[in-house]
Amino acid sequence: MAAAIVRDGKVLLARRHVGAHQGDLWEFPGGKVECGEEACAALVRELDEELGITLESARPLIVVPHDYPDKSILLDVWRVDGFSGSAHGREGQPLTWVAVDELQQYDFPQANLPVISAIQLPAYYLITPDPVTEGDQFLQRLAVSLQAGVRLVQLRAKSLARQEYCALAVEVKALCHRYGAKLLLHGAAEMVLEVEADGLHLSGRELSSLSRRPLGNDYKLSASCHGAAELKQASDLGVDFALLSPVMPTNTHPGAETLGWQQFESLLEASPLPVYALGGMALVDLAAAQGAGAQGIAAIGALWNLASL
Repeated sequence: MAAAIVRDGKVLLARRHVGAHQGDLWEFPGGKVECGEEACAALVRELDEELGITLESARPLIVVPHDYPDKSILLDVWRVDGFSGSAHGREGQPLTWVAVDELQQYDFPQANLPVISAIQLPAYYLITPDPVTEGDQFLQRLAVSLQAGVRLVQLRAKSLARQEYCALAVEVKALCHRYGAKLLLHGAAEMVLEVEADGLHLSGRELSSLSRRPLGNDYKLSASCHGAAELKQASDLGVDFALLSPVMPTNTHPGAETLGWQQFESLLEASPLPVYALGGMALVDLAAAQGAGAQGIAAIGALWNLASL
């Protein structure tokens, strides 16, 4: 059990005691769930015992299974956005508040690394419709979605040749950065470097063809997955987050077999990655997705040309 406690754009970290497992590293505060104890009850207890604060609002963030050489753990992480009291180390542990975008500067146990990605990622991931079908309105409609609060965008444009795609990507990147959003490209890794985009999205086919991460850790890397084998491959490759689909029926593939929320949740329990639910998603599905363990939802139509989030 661990808590990602967020306040005013900062996250609370605690330093592990030197003699503890993974000692002297920074971590998200928490502890063990007692036998027969519900997760939320354990969270309330740990926040009081470790930090002297009272929980007011929280939601599941991510579950991370991880194997260390000497032990295996299952880290159930909740995001805490509301609490009362003044956090202090009741067990003598040092505490510090760190800006969300500066978490990579701290040394964490390996199992905590997916938690950092989950904290930094937004709840919505926009996949753009093909720019050719949108015509001259493409950038204008993208701007509407960004104004509404979209902060993660994948530029999907299969109909464009590489040169045309890169030229458009430069414009899209400038627009995204104007609103503080990140842009991932869909194609060759070299295009990300050429455009100076924020990252790359891999199709399932591209994921299966790779044996090592195609870009450094300074870039975001996402991948399309449809089952347990691809989620494992994505994790082994060092992908930052994944899209798992199709969760629900879609207009483009009306007869395709879907996962449904129960199978979706079951697949996420075995994966350490932040995962977006994709396929038939609407804005009202966010609560169901996060309740099933997802980072949020990924969509084309539901997140395109939005009035608000």
